[in-house]
Amino acid sequence: MSPERINPAQLSPARGFSHAVAATGSRLVFLAGQTALDVGGGVVGATLPEQFERALSGLLTALAAAGGAPADLVRVTVYAVDVADYRAHAPELGRIWRRLAGRDYPAMAVVGVVRLWDEEALVELDGIAVLDGPSEAIPHSGDPSGEAACGGSRGAAQASGL
Repeated sequence: MSPERINPAQLSPARGFSHAVAATGSRLVFLAGQTALDVGGGVVGATLPEQFERALSGLLTALAAAGGAPADLVRVTVYAVDVADYRAHAPELGRIWRRLAGRDYPAMAVVGVVRLWDEEALVELDGIAVLDGPSEAIPHSGDPSGEAACGGSRGAAQASGL
């Protein structure tokens, strides 16, 4: 699968995102929201760039576990508790993105939110990827209860009672 990134000349220049992404593939991967949680469930990083890097790393880890790579991302939504702070840090966040995910930008949106599930969280990222062929997923932790599969930022699983 090779996503086609579409940036029409009639729209503003796309910097750090693509206006549209066309993709064909046989597997859709829906990536749960990732915040700056460590493996113990605590938020790490005091600044937006620190938390963004941790959240993006988590998103890419989940994608890799499903057999994907950053170039397979076709959609990413960023939820920020302070959009003005996000805009102020945009150049640094762009450098973090390029270092971790490269220059194949998905269609993206930044959405301002009042707060995230974990009060200390400043940013959350979720995404959709399109992959070719059969699953090349890395086996999960072996948790027979399925609780590990709830992943993401705890909140979705807790809020839904899973």
